[in-house]
Amino acid sequence: MNPAVHPVDERLPINRLAALGLQHVLVMYAGAIAVPLIIGRALKLDPEQVAMLISADLFCCGLVTLIQALGATPWFGIRLPVMMGVTFASVGPMVAIANSNPGVAGAQLIFGAIIGAGIVSILIAPVVSRLLRFFPPVVTGTLILVIGVSLMRVGINWIFGNPVGPTAPSVPDPEHLRWLAEAGKLAAAPGSALPAIPKGLAILPTVPNPKYADLMGVGVAALVLASILTINRFARGFAANISVLLGIVIGGVVSVALGLMTFEKVGKAHWFDLVLPFEIATPVFDPLLILTMTVVMLVVMIESTGMFLALGEMTERKVDNKALTAGLRTDGLGTLIGGLFNTFPYTSFSQNVGLVAVTGVRSRFVCVAGGIILIVLGLLPKMAALVESLPTVVLGGAGLVMFGMVATTGIRILGGVDFKDNRHNALIVAISIGVGMIPLLAPNFRQWMPHAIHPLIESGILLATISAVLLNLFFNGARHDEEAIRAAARQADSH
Repeated sequence: MNPAVHPVDERLPINRLAALGLQHVLVMYAGAIAVPLIIGRALKLDPEQVAMLISADLFCCGLVTLIQALGATPWFGIRLPVMMGVTFASVGPMVAIANSNPGVAGAQLIFGAIIGAGIVSILIAPVVSRLLRFFPPVVTGTLILVIGVSLMRVGINWIFGNPVGPTAPSVPDPEHLRWLAEAGKLAAAPGSALPAIPKGLAILPTVPNPKYADLMGVGVAALVLASILTINRFARGFAANISVLLGIVIGGVVSVALGLMTFEKVGKAHWFDLVLPFEIATPVFDPLLILTMTVVMLVVMIESTGMFLALGEMTERKVDNKALTAGLRTDGLGTLIGGLFNTFPYTSFSQNVGLVAVTGVRSRFVCVAGGIILIVLGLLPKMAALVESLPTVVLGGAGLVMFGMVATTGIRILGGVDFKDNRHNALIVAISIGVGMIPLLAPNFRQWMPHAIHPLIESGILLATISAVLLNLFFNGARHDEEAIRAAARQADSH
């Protein structure tokens, strides 16, 4: 390596870039395709349209990743190893729109809101970036720790089953579903005395699901975790750097042998398909929905601030106000591009931040390679279907490693914070972690609060950020101590 080249700007050999880039893609793939699957089903789109959503989403993930990691003009791209994907913060509002307006009509409203929010986000990015002085090490360390702990839920759900969906702990009783369907038919019959079924009425899950925490799936996840640990312990050099990818491959091979992974979707998928703007619906712009989605994007940009600061400390590349503005502005541009191609809002994927910590590879060109792979997957549905066929239990074993490493980075940063002479710092960390755990441990805490503020309080990361920033402001003021930040970075790097 040329000592004059910063590790972030290091250009690795093509074969290493391809393997490391594929590793990043596999890590974020399940999260990338989850949102189009959820929203496509909520909109009641046909399977072909849902497939188009997935392809367009992968294509836009790759395109926006290239802009963020490679850079495009001085105004866009933070030029760090960042992978971009659909933000889950936007799922709630989009599902609400879909439930009220199923079909293409709802899609038009969703894409219009996304385009409007993307434009607003580009404009407000410089304002959000000026908040950097409110993020000293005691705040960033707490925030990154909460991000890691919050992400652990994702990895655990990958192993045992998601809280909603086909692997939920419980499913609706078929008898109850049949009764509701028959009641709906009787109520709709001419002259019926039965009142109409209320719009949105649904049967709650009541029957235990035998697929939850299936021991075979748990065993595959454990094998993936053991493989990653073994490779890290005994391998050297490049093999150690791609330990997560090798663990996922081992898990995939075993899943095929056990019958957990099939290639049915691969056989049905097309070899090539262009991704074009407005393939599903032309946008309809509703000011209230644009405002709602803008609030979501504000939440996303605050979370992105924490991600970018974490990456800056991991890679020893200073994230100043200009770089932060360019990164946040790309969140807005990615959201605008998403709306134009009939997909969704985009942000930096935190699980890939964990992968940077695991591998120690800081080159942004690894994520550039990942972006190119995503674009190819978006254009080659058969290849995308192959990756999609990986069971989530395989990703779950890897998720424990990656998400835990994010939390560890937060702990390392906090190791450089002055707790001995400044007792207030301990209060800031303790209370903020507790506040950040509220949505994780009590997800229905907001049920009696106004729905308008739900997007602001359903993210534990955002709640922890608000708490840490306000408490630090109250106890320590708004000084921007560059030396403290450098000391925290050295502390993180020394472990």
